Amino acid sequence: MCKLTILGATGSIGASTLKVLVNNPEKYEVFALVAGQNALKMAELCRVWRPEYAVMADESSAKQLKELLGSNSDQIKIMHGVDAMCHVSSAHEVDVVMAAIVGAAGLLPTMAAVKAGKKVLLANKESLVMSGRLFIDEAKQSGAQILPVDSEHNAIFQCLPNEVQTSLGHCQLSEYGISNILLTGSGGPFLNSEISTLASVTPQQAIAHPNWSMGPKVSVDSATMMNKGLEYIEARWLFNTTPEQLKVIIHPQSIIHSMVQYVDGSVIAQMGEPDMATPIACALSYPSRVNAGVKALDFSTIGSLNFLQPDYARYPCLKLAIDACFEGQHATTALNAANEIAVEAFLNSKLRFTDIARVNDAVVAKISAHYNESNCSDLESLLEIDKMSRAMTEALMREYKK
Repeated sequence: MCKLTILGATGSIGASTLKVLVNNPEKYEVFALVAGQNALKMAELCRVWRPEYAVMADESSAKQLKELLGSNSDQIKIMHGVDAMCHVSSAHEVDVVMAAIVGAAGLLPTMAAVKAGKKVLLANKESLVMSGRLFIDEAKQSGAQILPVDSEHNAIFQCLPNEVQTSLGHCQLSEYGISNILLTGSGGPFLNSEISTLASVTPQQAIAHPNWSMGPKVSVDSATMMNKGLEYIEARWLFNTTPEQLKVIIHPQSIIHSMVQYVDGSVIAQMGEPDMATPIACALSYPSRVNAGVKALDFSTIGSLNFLQPDYARYPCLKLAIDACFEGQHATTALNAANEIAVEAFLNSKLRFTDIARVNDAVVAKISAHYNESNCSDLESLLEIDKMSRAMTEALMREYKK
């Protein structure tokens, strides 16, 4: 039996991971479940899955979980905090770590899994956004196997030769006849809206994604296409691309999840229903295949597939991310930090939708005026830039209050 630690167990990726496990009970078992503050949901999962460890973000949530489980808590080690998350990510009993904590909070436990040489199913794109080179080099040194879970990166992975799949982060795409990676995105709920109306977008409108079921933060990022920008940065590190090799294209139907273009004119695409269980099952069972509990595409009902170039006037966050990607790790770390704070403010109706990009741009400019790649040689430096960027964002947002 393969033992899993699931970071972000109560989120949408956690739910899809457990869906795959339900369909393959003879192959996998849960070693640890890790969550933020949703003790009620965690208690439900603990009753069903009976993990050895249950880890919450803070002491009060852990105490609440213990109370909810009652006598059942005696069979589960309940812990809290980052150190506990790192412990269950690197424990010798663990074979696979699903890294699905949203945001910068997932960096340290994901890095702990990498340093321990685990098979890491990477759904926390911020780990690479914040620490790309450090992350990739650490995986090479420890022998950790990194398998992408984001639907787009998993699609690209599936379209690559085996030699590239087994050397992520250090491969030379041109040596295998690869000319371009085409990263697809749906365009979100405002693809056809008048740009002049976006300033009045509400949180409820922004989280109503037309195709995917995601948490509120990722849904807002999809609406601004910052999510695609963060995925662009992640793809740059996973597949060791040059700016010329990595392109973004809008595909509203979300049937083709990404493509790889070869020098002979061939384009290989991965297609499927918009269900995260598919890429999770692919990564979990690689190089084999298992039942994901997802129905196959019915090509007779798909209809037309459309593609178009992204409009940066509509999606300024995407342009910010692409520019930051090759400016340096200081810029992408600052962008991610600013965006997390700005999106939270928007979700709490304290910031306009269109001001998310303005705040992000201002913070990156301020950080870039004082930092460059020489300041990003270790994780501690990047975490300090992250901390400073968050403080800057909080201060700047007072100018943008609704």
